[in-house]
Amino acid sequence: MSIKADHWIRKMALEHGMIEPFVEKQVRAGVISYGVSSYGYDIRVADEFKIFTNVNSAIVDPKHFDPASFVDFKGDICIVPPNSFALARTVEHFRIPRSIMAVCVGKSTYARCGIILNVTPAEPEWEGFLTLEISNTTPLPARIYAGEGIAQLLFFESDEPCETSYGDRKGKYQDQISITLPRI
Repeated sequence: MSIKADHWIRKMALEHGMIEPFVEKQVRAGVISYGVSSYGYDIRVADEFKIFTNVNSAIVDPKHFDPASFVDFKGDICIVPPNSFALARTVEHFRIPRSIMAVCVGKSTYARCGIILNVTPAEPEWEGFLTLEISNTTPLPARIYAGEGIAQLLFFESDEPCETSYGDRKGKYQDQISITLPRI
């Protein structure tokens, strides 16, 4: 990038609607930070969660995923059970430009507590709310704070647009509006 990364992110968000709602400065006071960072954007987790449960003794199978393996929860604080996970979605809606690739990585504040986010790509021309997988690797229950930072998107710009984008391929996770379970 020839301009400062944080200025580039502001430009892409404001001129191309890449991130909505967009927070131009990093918010930190009393919350897990979110908004523009040095080379990325700290995203927030919404207040809707699907918490994994094994009350049905199901087998986790990405080709035949049983939605009954989750309990729906809506609230400001989600408790993820020990050695388990929850799915959530971002507050922000994304429109990734054709020449951009974004990678979602967990924030160190949560990682230092044993709470890990799956590394997830947002390919060129992907649009929607990101579905996040939040793993609690500890033997204790873990709190997740809705409306606060959960992960960071890192943006990579190509010198030229890709030949075939996620939108061109009509990707199976295009235009997600809610937490989306595995699809084939």
